Amino acid sequence: MQPFAEKPNIRQLSKSDLEKWFIDHGEQKFRATQVWEWLWQKSARSFESMSNLSKALREKLQSHFSIPAASIDTFQVSRDRTIKNAFRLYDGNIVEGVLIPTETRMTACVSSQVGCSLTCKFCATGKLERLRNLNADEIYDQVAIIREQAIQNYNIPLSNIVYMGMGEPLLNYSNVLQSIERITSPDGLGMSPQRITVSTAGISKMIRKLGDDEVKFNLALSLHAANETKRNQIMPINESNSLEALAESLNYFYDKTGSRVTFEYIVFNGFNDSLIDAKELEDFCRKVKAKVNLIEYNPIDGGEYLNARVDKIEAFKNYLENQGVIVNIRRSRGKDIDAACGQLANKNEHAVVKLKK
Repeated sequence: MQPFAEKPNIRQLSKSDLEKWFIDHGEQKFRATQVWEWLWQKSARSFESMSNLSKALREKLQSHFSIPAASIDTFQVSRDRTIKNAFRLYDGNIVEGVLIPTETRMTACVSSQVGCSLTCKFCATGKLERLRNLNADEIYDQVAIIREQAIQNYNIPLSNIVYMGMGEPLLNYSNVLQSIERITSPDGLGMSPQRITVSTAGISKMIRKLGDDEVKFNLALSLHAANETKRNQIMPINESNSLEALAESLNYFYDKTGSRVTFEYIVFNGFNDSLIDAKELEDFCRKVKAKVNLIEYNPIDGGEYLNARVDKIEAFKNYLENQGVIVNIRRSRGKDIDAACGQLANKNEHAVVKLKK
């Protein structure tokens, strides 16, 4: 189902492309700026809503272009006020995005792919097929909608964005970076890139490319084990992107950007929660300028891992702190609606996403 396929998506045009179109169609060039502002500053999802354009011009745009905007298909609200959205895309596919409110932040967690090609053993999304990458405007839509939710539900503006939803952002590199450009641009949503974090399972050559592109946003690595054997066991991507290769690429990224990476480390019961594991993580932190987020594990259907005991997580944290590592425990939110880290799996009955065979 592709209802917009017969008309080009206007949001895939550059501003200069848009200006040329208006001139070629006998319209004044400044109209392109007006439309651009409607699309990227005001997040317009229809030409009809562009009220400072004449009716005739709106109809002309409608006849030539589409705005295949994402929309909320369903949503759930957690006991802790987290809101999980199932976003329906133009082709019927569903991705999920989450509004995470805390005392100090209002964070949007967004997806970058329909499904995921990686097979991390602890992640519900990893059980899905990757059907396609999201376009930049589809990622932008998630942020724009969640931004509206933050104001409408809590009267607090969106403060942070994390690319930690469905999919591997660095395997959709150009669309992810283009979406961030639209989100941070003064003629877009105008958010600071320092308020954006892109999380990767660890693709060395793309981390180096981030450094070459001198990106301004923050980078997080889903580490979860600082031991090759253990990381291979839970994250098959490590077999082609070893810890040594990751350390080299992360140091290259730091040299190019000056930005310290964050290691995300889910603490699994009896797997990576010992002081030996903590020592291995400490050693890895000495190779790369980094800080650590220890994360509670969130159970998934058919999962084989359990969250570590509270006392084990605290002992793990204390060891790292005593060795001079910057470390925080990140409490999971939205568990009761499967909105927490690793739980996004498209349980929506109308989703097109399929389980891997």
